[in-house]
Amino acid sequence: MHERSSVADLADTLRSELNRYSPGEKLPSSRALIERYRVSPVTVSRALATLAAEGLVVTRPGAGAFRAAARPRAEEPRPGDTSWQEVALSAPPAGDSVPRSVDASGVLATLAAPPPGALELNGGYLHSSLQPERAMAAALARAGRRPGAWDRPPVEGLPELRAWFAREIGGRAGALAPSDVLVTAGGQSALTCALRGLAPPGAPVLVESPTYPGMLAAARASGLRPVPVPVDADGVRAELLAEALRASGARVFVCQPLFQNPTGAVLSAERRREVIRIAREAGAFVVEDDFARRLVHEDAPPLPATLAADDPDGVVVHVCSLTKATSPSLRVGALAARGPALERLRAIQIVDSFFVPRPLQEAALELVGAPSWTRHLRTVADRLRTRREALVTAIRRDLPGLALPHVPPGGYHLWLRLPQGADEAALASAALRAGVAVAPGRPYFCAEPPAPHVRLSFASVAGTSELAEGVRRLRTACEEVLG
Repeated sequence: MHERSSVADLADTLRSELNRYSPGEKLPSSRALIERYRVSPVTVSRALATLAAEGLVVTRPGAGAFRAAARPRAEEPRPGDTSWQEVALSAPPAGDSVPRSVDASGVLATLAAPPPGALELNGGYLHSSLQPERAMAAALARAGRRPGAWDRPPVEGLPELRAWFAREIGGRAGALAPSDVLVTAGGQSALTCALRGLAPPGAPVLVESPTYPGMLAAARASGLRPVPVPVDADGVRAELLAEALRASGARVFVCQPLFQNPTGAVLSAERRREVIRIAREAGAFVVEDDFARRLVHEDAPPLPATLAADDPDGVVVHVCSLTKATSPSLRVGALAARGPALERLRAIQIVDSFFVPRPLQEAALELVGAPSWTRHLRTVADRLRTRREALVTAIRRDLPGLALPHVPPGGYHLWLRLPQGADEAALASAALRAGVAVAPGRPYFCAEPPAPHVRLSFASVAGTSELAEGVRRLRTACEEVLG
């Protein structure tokens, strides 16, 4: 049974049985509940926590769980009238021609849990079986014992963690100093900070097409106008980038040079040089979203350096995080920049969030400094390669009508092109009815897409058998929608 559904089921069962106990009477022990309902200790703990949050039980460490005293029945809240908010939220302020709409649907497609029993081929994070759970738990425990672990950290981040990120981003040549780095609450926070800091409201911002929906949502929420620049197998097309900068007057270009989301493209060596040259000549920034460097596969060729490592002039603003390679909840990332841009980004981060919690920074530092970190990355590289090959084999066997133009040696997803005229939204709905969640391609484009697509993740399920079963279920949906 899916863990999330089993927690809810056990909580419902225990809630219905509470009347058997008097207020203050002890409930069966966790071990007894595990044996009676054949669930895991985690399920029991979370179910009891659910009831405790509802005020139905009281948990006492070392003693167990007890039925809480009866509470007086609360009156039904009076329904309010929020219709006035339609007017307040509808129009932009005077002089602001760009409404700041906030559409999180493309992001929720990879964040929301699918229904119980559905296979999650639309996820954006590693499955729990791929996460370094023991290493993270040990790192968190060690971090909590560090002297000053609960004190206020420097607003820019712990010096040791900034130094580690500087080495990771700048490479062996030491192109970055720790003072060029800000520690952020994950990659999404760093992206949002970069967009707000480098472009004024109403300005155009160039983006790859297709691109990561979370970046598009952050740009629009900041009042920016995304302008597409097409991507092919070698990354963004440099001649179209130059043309778009001239035509739009944009001063910011956001790209993912390594294992681009969703195409998996890697920016070629020639285009790397061209992108930096074109941006410098236009007086524009390049925001490098290096989200997948730690998701390289075992059979990948040597990775190129970051764009930031080849740029001494502050053209490139680099964004990365530990989240993708560890856990959705280890939201620790970095933002690297030089010159006045760094000071502006630092000020924005301070105003927005003050700082990243010190215990989380200390835990991240413990994690990346332990021998288990390198072993974890090697394990992920091996298992992602195995999963990628399994998904590619299943697609070519069971979905011959869907084109797979590029198989990347890194990242966690494949980008499939549907037959011209296919309804990708209908396919995603049919797939969910068949028991598999996939991501339709439309949210990845900021303008009209050239063709319908779907994105499939191979990192967010338990293993290769689930991937094969997911493709079989998707084939059922394709037969229904595509004929």
